Amino acid sequence: MRAVLPDAFTDAFARHGDRLAVTDAGGSLGYAELADRARAAANRLARYNVRDEPLRVGLYATNSADYVVGYLATLFAGAVPFLTDSAFGSFELVRIAEDCGLDLLLHAPSADVRAVVDEALTDDGEFGALAVSRVRRFDASRPQLLDDTEACRFTSGSTGRPNCIEFSGAAVFAAAANWAKGTGLSADDRIACFAALSNGLAFNTSLLAAFLPGASLHLSHGLPTASRVVRLLESTAATRLVAFPALYESIVRRAPKEGFAAVRTAISSGAPLRETVREEFTALTGVPIHNYYGIAETGPLTYAANGAGSGLGAPLPGVRLLAEEQGIRVKSESMGSRYLNAPGVFEERVDDAGYYHTGDQGRLLDGTLHLTGRTSRLVNVGGRKIDPIEIADVLRAASGVLDAAAFEAENQHGEPTLAAVVAVEPGVTAQSLRTHCAATLPSFKVPGILRLVDHIPANSIGKPSIERLRRLLSEPQSN
Repeated sequence: MRAVLPDAFTDAFARHGDRLAVTDAGGSLGYAELADRARAAANRLARYNVRDEPLRVGLYATNSADYVVGYLATLFAGAVPFLTDSAFGSFELVRIAEDCGLDLLLHAPSADVRAVVDEALTDDGEFGALAVSRVRRFDASRPQLLDDTEACRFTSGSTGRPNCIEFSGAAVFAAAANWAKGTGLSADDRIACFAALSNGLAFNTSLLAAFLPGASLHLSHGLPTASRVVRLLESTAATRLVAFPALYESIVRRAPKEGFAAVRTAISSGAPLRETVREEFTALTGVPIHNYYGIAETGPLTYAANGAGSGLGAPLPGVRLLAEEQGIRVKSESMGSRYLNAPGVFEERVDDAGYYHTGDQGRLLDGTLHLTGRTSRLVNVGGRKIDPIEIADVLRAASGVLDAAAFEAENQHGEPTLAAVVAVEPGVTAQSLRTHCAATLPSFKVPGILRLVDHIPANSIGKPSIERLRRLLSEPQSN
């Protein structure tokens, strides 16, 4: 079967060769130069293949032009990229490497990958600042990819093991093409992207989608603070800003007076954006925030084109959406195929008509989607889905812990965060529990709020009472 994505990128590079493609703190690459670097890196990857099937290459790094080169090189080499969240720790990384049968890992030289790599491989600088390592073999059998799978991304699983979503090349192309068409993305756009390219917010809106019309993609290193955003916007004259709600809330708190003169569109997704933040941001900068709704398994689904009023906008091209009492169901041209490492789980969420059950609840008002709640138990913090059962299980394994419950709450800024109430024996401290969690979980899964108690309040059927647990957080902590 002929691959879709290499041809799509090759066509874009041929049409836009003299234009600027991507920048980061270290420099810039035009379309032609990006193509040359990706081809050279692809040739290097091909030398590392010791199997009679496509390489499986994990990309485990923060945003950079080198990351884009690595992604493209993987595609051009006929390999399959596995876009892995750089916030994952050894716990998740080992499970991804084992569950998915990774062959190679592209990573920052400083990344702690000792738990999964066998040897560091040499190169002649084709991957820039990124290192290439061979992943060690695990005892588990290697699951077979579908014939049309060209890219894989991850979402939180119900067992603490990230679920690997397989995407056909046609689905990835449709996500990008329909996003560009539905949002009016053009060659004149300059996209400042502060979401990780491994996340659907950036992957769907700012990678292939940017290159199809000949736009430029501008990436930033380090934590996306309000001051860093302003510097990138000013230095690139960006017309689009792509970020999670937490960043918009940070900008509103810092209230910068400059930096947004060229920005026409700000895009938010991954978690609910408070209406007050949207209004304050627009009043401060003059830039409307356009909400966007998407699911990791289905790609981008809606877009609020006018940037005004509440709601998540109308369905994008290639999307059919049903908002019913049992929850929101969607069918999209950008839908994933299945979970590589969780047979049958994805399929259980797709009905006989081909609609995916999102786990969200909502309604369509005048063609605009409004979310009203969730039917799933996952907690959404900064665009990352966290299974509270996994967190509670990790806490229960700590010395001196009697019981634990984890759930979504709000921090002092009113932003969603992960909270945990833990019943403990005398002498256990919040710091000791955070240290215990950090040894097993990535940083974003360590509870932002910890409350220690002598017992977990329960409801009439013996389950933890989330209502009473939330009330506990507002009460003074007793000594």
